[in-house]
This record gives sequence, C-alpha cells and structure tokens, in this order.
Amino acid sequence: EKSMLKAYKFKLEPTTLQVEHIESTLNLCRWLYNTALEQRKFTYKHRNISTRYSMQQNELPQLKKELPVFKQVQSQVLQDVLRRLDKAFQAFFRRLKTGDKAGYPRFRGKNRYNSFTYPQSGFLLEDQFLKLSKIGKVRIKCHRQMKGKVKTCSIISKNGKYYACFSCKVEPVAHQAGGRVGIDLGVKHLAITSDGKFFDPPKYLRKSERKLKQLQRNVSRRKKGSNRRKKAVALLAKMHEYIANQRKDTAHKISRYLVDHYDLIAFEDLHISGMVKNHKLAKSIVDAGWDQLVRFTNYKAEYAGKKVIQVDPTNTTQACSACGQIVKKELKDRVHRCSCGYTEDRDINAAKNILYKAIGFVPMMEQGQLKQNLI
Repeated sequence: EKSMLKAYKFKLEPTTLQVEHIESTLNLCRWLYNTALEQRKFTYKHRNISTRYSMQQNELPQLKKELPVFKQVQSQVLQDVLRRLDKAFQAFFRRLKTGDKAGYPRFRGKNRYNSFTYPQSGFLLEDQFLKLSKIGKVRIKCHRQMKGKVKTCSIISKNGKYYACFSCKVEPVAHQAGGRVGIDLGVKHLAITSDGKFFDPPKYLRKSERKLKQLQRNVSRRKKGSNRRKKAVALLAKMHEYIANQRKDTAHKISRYLVDHYDLIAFEDLHISGMVKNHKLAKSIVDAGWDQLVRFTNYKAEYAGKKVIQVDPTNTTQACSACGQIVKKELKDRVHRCSCGYTEDRDINAAKNILYKAIGFVPMMEQGQLKQNLI
C-alpha cells in the first residue's frame, strides 16, 4: 500500500506581537509572489524568456542583501512562495493543453494571500506551543493526536483567526466492513443509499439567508474605504465561514458513516459545475454540498483501504433496478412504478442502479431473484 498525506488543522492563539510578525510575513510573502509574477510576465513579453523556479530561487540571497527586511522571513518559507507561483504556472499550462479555461496566474491583493508554509523545517511542536522560526513560541490548541510523520506546516490567517495546518505522511489502514452501496445525491435528501438509508440536507444557507441579506445590506450601505465597511465585511465573511463549517461538518459525518460501513461506495459522476447553471436548482445544489461529500468520502476511503467508484449517471433515475426497462419520470414523481410489478422510492431505485453500474451487474426480468442476492 502506498503512503498518503493527511492534513491536521489546529487553532493558534498568538500574542499581539506574534500577530504583527505573522501579518508582516504574509505581506512580505505576498510582495515576493507578485514581484516574481511580474518578473515572469516581463521577461517573457520583452525578452521571450521563460523564467523557471530555479532561476528565481537563485536570486533570493541577492534580494535579502538589497532588501534586508526579508531576513525576517525564514529562507524556506520564501522558497515555498516561489514554488507556489511555479505550481500556478504549471496548472495554467496544463489547462491550456487540455483546452480548459486557462486562467493566467493573477496578482494577489491584500485579502487574497492568507497563508505561508514551512516546507521542511523551521517549526517544532512542544506541548501547548508551536515554535516557529522568526516568529516565536505560539500557543496552539491541539484537540487531537496527529498520526504519521509531519512533513510541512502552513500558517493560515482567516477572518481574524489564525490556524496551523500540518501535512502528515501516513500509511493506509485496511478495515474490512463487508458491504457495497450505491449513493444517489439529491436536493430533497442529500444522500440516499441503495439499502434505504436517507441523509437529509442540512440547508444551512437557506436557514441563514435572512441574516446574510441583512449583513450584505449593511456592507452596501457603508462608505467604501471606511472602518465601518471593513467591520461589516468582516461580519459577513464570518457568517459565510460559519455556514461553510456547518456544511463541512455534515459532509464529514456522512462520509465517515459510509466508509465505516461499506467496502465499495458508488456515486454518480455528476457534472456539478454544469448543473449549477440551472438557476432553479443552483442554490439547493450548492447548499447540499455534493462535491464536498464525494471528496471527503474519497480521501477517507483511500486511508481505510476502501474503494469509491464514480459511474455514468445516464438513466440511473429512469431505469428500473429490477428489470432494466426505462420508466420515464419527472422531478415531481417521487415513486418508481414499473410494469414488471416493482415499486420503490425513486431515489432508492436510482441508488441501486448506481451500485449495479459500479459492480457491472445488468438487471433483467428473469434475473429478478438473483439481483436481490447481490446487494
């Protein structure tokens, strides 16, 4: 089994002086990122030279000589900034090749650069403190035990709070639970399993809409550039973060249940970005968090030695899971009724079809009894 990376995120409680150091480091890293991006653009446009990561990294000692303020930042942190820019360019060229929307790397404004990384050294965990090079001993709330070998440490600033995110190398652990399941993702219910279990959508965004509208109105009424507007923007961002955390919590709980109870988990391979273009369903789809649930289940399954398969969604709702014939249904039709005599909740029927596609089983009239034994 190949090893994998697992992330652990803990809250930091820095002193006022440490907050200044963290913010100063973020500003210097952002300046370096933007300057390195400008250099790449300039050399390619005016000299037709593609600037590489190694070329920019070799210029860092000279930068420290000319601008001694950069001595306040650990050298590997600065190297990681250039590596981050290089990854952005690699992703840009990859998208160009595949014909996707390219999206040239952009300059980062003050609110668009919120983390820096110690890629190998410069950090040390000691009881309730995290020792950071050039910043000091910062109090940390380690609410759970980390597993595996710590590889990197990222410091993140978000809505006035600070976090440390550790990337650890772990070996997958195989837990055999035995079952196989198909999952139908929906709006009425977030997830429906082929064995009849329903997970309701939390609808956190819908429940908080009135509060969000009020906060958004407050932002609109404030004068641009004023302190009152900054406060209003911070409150709105805090509310959005709260909703995102609620949605994340639900996805974690459902994905944990699925991975603990099944060895093979089948989802539809939905083109979610395309579905969101349907304005009648867009908000409900985003609020349900389908993509997040699939991602969380994927990485948990990989760690537990389980399997997640995504299948073509064609006809999973319309086909009969007992005999295979197509039974046309509209969105308002909540029950599947087939001429073969099979009646079932439409979502459970769809979940069964998803499972059958994953295991390569084709339901037919004369195989009705055999199918029941496969679940």
